[in-house]
Amino acid sequence: MLIYLRVLKESFYFAVNALINNKLRTFLSLLGVTIGIFSIIGVLAAVDSLKQEIEGSLSNLSDTTIYFFPEPFQQTDIPRWKYKQFPRVTYGEYNYIKRNIPNVDAVSYQIFLPTQNIKYEKETVSSVGINPVTEDYTEIKNLEFTSGRFFGLREANVGSAVVILGHEVAEGLFGSIDPIGKKVKMLGKKLTVIGVLKKEGLSLVNFGYPNDSSVFLPANFIRRIYGDNNEQIFPIISIKPSEGLDIKAFIANLEQKLRNFRGIKEGQISNFFLNELSGVSNQIDNITGQMSVIGLIISGFSLLVGGFGIANIMFVSVKERTNLIGIQKSLGAKNKFILFQFLFEAVILSLIGGLIGLILVWLVSLLASQFTGDFEFILSPINILLGTIVSSFIGLISGILPAISASKLDPVEAIRTGM
Repeated sequence: MLIYLRVLKESFYFAVNALINNKLRTFLSLLGVTIGIFSIIGVLAAVDSLKQEIEGSLSNLSDTTIYFFPEPFQQTDIPRWKYKQFPRVTYGEYNYIKRNIPNVDAVSYQIFLPTQNIKYEKETVSSVGINPVTEDYTEIKNLEFTSGRFFGLREANVGSAVVILGHEVAEGLFGSIDPIGKKVKMLGKKLTVIGVLKKEGLSLVNFGYPNDSSVFLPANFIRRIYGDNNEQIFPIISIKPSEGLDIKAFIANLEQKLRNFRGIKEGQISNFFLNELSGVSNQIDNITGQMSVIGLIISGFSLLVGGFGIANIMFVSVKERTNLIGIQKSLGAKNKFILFQFLFEAVILSLIGGLIGLILVWLVSLLASQFTGDFEFILSPINILLGTIVSSFIGLISGILPAISASKLDPVEAIRTGM
């Protein structure tokens, strides 16, 4: 055992000395592997970062939340032209679901409408997202406040002129002033500020407008202004089932009751969709998975070129050191010693190139995170380990043939060739 360890140790020293003595060749060999590992791990890190950001955006929503409206989240057999003619959901259906559907923790009615300007004295914030919702919206989506509160049931029912400001809207209108109790003007009406949301940051998935640049107000306040048949508004109903339910059975029951409420006859297709948030998560997983595969295939070519570069350099190294190999063998060096010597050289070369590639990915991720603000690029330990393993494997594969050819050289022929 000690003999093998000694052989490995001496082979390692020979490999390191060979790399140090041929700096230019070592650098050129490193370059190919560095670019390859940088490409592969860079792609994986970018996809992981994107996936983490999307999952973070969805984290304050329940996977079991169901969205009732006339358009699908996923592909459907119903043609687009047809479902575009489906009737919109109504406030009456919202009340029907609240009163008649069992095993429901929360139901929320939400209206989408174009952005508006909002004013306070001389200050104006443009293109503000308007989120008219019912009081139970906070049970569907978690909202955190820096000050104030959300509106209650009575305020929601009567459509009180109250508003909750997103972080950016509050800063744009009030700066360091406390907005609570102040009156802002929007849609030609004055509204009292009753709450300010915490800064949420970048969110890649939003059902509506980003919270930071939005305001929330009672849906009935907007219904009084626009009515229920205005083409500018688009209502949806969010339904949060109780925990532990069989979601498929719940959706089937919900669909049948809504079909009955709408008077849809047996054999006719439903003129609405019950969209699950879990379907969106699955789509995101599929998309990020496809992105990873495509990125890995493209980046793999870079790494392949780097592997061929190492193999080529190793064959040149064997040719240059043929005389030395012959001398080593004539002095009693075993084939294993020669094999390990060149194999270590290839693996060390590839491993160093891989580590440099990982360092570059880490530096780029730090810079990217600085420039993109809220979006954080991550280099996970799994990707670091993967980069190390892949670079070592490439070195092993690239160096095996040159190492075998060197170990099989005849000592007399090798000395004669080198003279």
